[in-house]
Amino acid sequence: MARIDQTPFEVSITDLTHDGRGVARRPDGKAVFVAGALPGERVMASQTGRHRSFDEARTVEVLDAAPERVAPRCAHFGVCSGCALQHYDEGRQILAKQRVLMENFERIGHVEPERILAPLVDGAWGYRRKGRFSVRRVEKKDKTLVGFRETDPRFVADIRECHTVMPQIASKLPELAALIDGMQARREIPQIEFIAGDAQDDFSGVALTIRHLAPLSDGDRDALVAFGKTHGFAIFLQPGGVDSVHPLWPESPKLAFSLPQWNLEFLFRPLDFIQVNAGLNGKMIQLAIDLLDPRPEDRVLDLFAGLGNFTLPLARQVREVVGVEGEAGLVRRARENAAHNGIANAEFHAADLAKDLSSEYWMKQPFDKLLLDPPRSGADVVLAQLPLKQFDRIVYVSCHPASLARDAGFLVKERGWKLKAAGVMDMFPHTAHVESIALFER
Repeated sequence: MARIDQTPFEVSITDLTHDGRGVARRPDGKAVFVAGALPGERVMASQTGRHRSFDEARTVEVLDAAPERVAPRCAHFGVCSGCALQHYDEGRQILAKQRVLMENFERIGHVEPERILAPLVDGAWGYRRKGRFSVRRVEKKDKTLVGFRETDPRFVADIRECHTVMPQIASKLPELAALIDGMQARREIPQIEFIAGDAQDDFSGVALTIRHLAPLSDGDRDALVAFGKTHGFAIFLQPGGVDSVHPLWPESPKLAFSLPQWNLEFLFRPLDFIQVNAGLNGKMIQLAIDLLDPRPEDRVLDLFAGLGNFTLPLARQVREVVGVEGEAGLVRRARENAAHNGIANAEFHAADLAKDLSSEYWMKQPFDKLLLDPPRSGADVVLAQLPLKQFDRIVYVSCHPASLARDAGFLVKERGWKLKAAGVMDMFPHTAHVESIALFER
């Protein structure tokens, strides 16, 4: 393949891609996606990639800046891949995500909501309570890097700070990198997962899970324990798969987060899925319940239920709720959380919702309302199997607008439902991730 000509060229930006890059056109009409550029801007760009239908480039110089351009808060923006939109006014970010959702409805689902919900937002900084840092020993720099991947995913970003991760974690990044660099196993540690719940008596509520590819020496284990004690972090080790995770210090740390408006406390394990943005999570649950409009006599089906994030708040308001989740460990934790909170009207079942469900006990039960929060792949398989006529409302929480749009098209075009309302929720400010919610009525 011929080398890419990196000579800077001038383009005018007309739109934003789903991943936060500016859209422009070459003189020959070929699309070019420009990292670091915003709609309405004129920039000098340098090509970084070539494909049949589009080119990729990065902004070298902004010639005419959009009024919505702001100075990124983070010194690592543009190198670290953790954020894509820090240069874009916060209020405009969520409107751009709303446009992505509506374009997906139109282009993929061929549907349009009767009402667009007001965007749901919360604090835009220091919100990320769960994530994964990559770790790499770089001999040329004689240091160990701990951070997110660079925009070129072959490399780990050399970051000293992060403004989207919770401050009690982000502020310790240099010390965490120094800790790993001083360990004998520094070349055998590929990643560190972090998760934060509510602070407890004996530690901060933050847990770090150290993935290690070789056994740790006593000295390395002692160094990790000392770090945990100094900063009030629980330390877990992961020598193999998910089931190998075990606490190093303290012996049995309590990981939990609360939803005070429903008088609930959720216990979780360090690699469990919990919503990344705690402040927005509470607002999202309330919005989902408001849209579902549950009555005290209702039976509700909650699919992709996880730890019971929606199931248990719903149980406070309805006769019965049934949660179904594919991961058996999360189902166990959901049942434990129901018991922990004294909830007797919620039951949980483990089932792969992307397979044949005809033999499942709960599929034969009557329900009044349906709530679902599927992964990126969406809910097309389970929706095609459910007896949808029994529900009078469906609330669909989505982390991927394309799969939501596809499933909305199925419900509206093939099953006769109405897309009554839809909107976006800023679960991941400063990233291009689009979280959304939709209400369907018969």
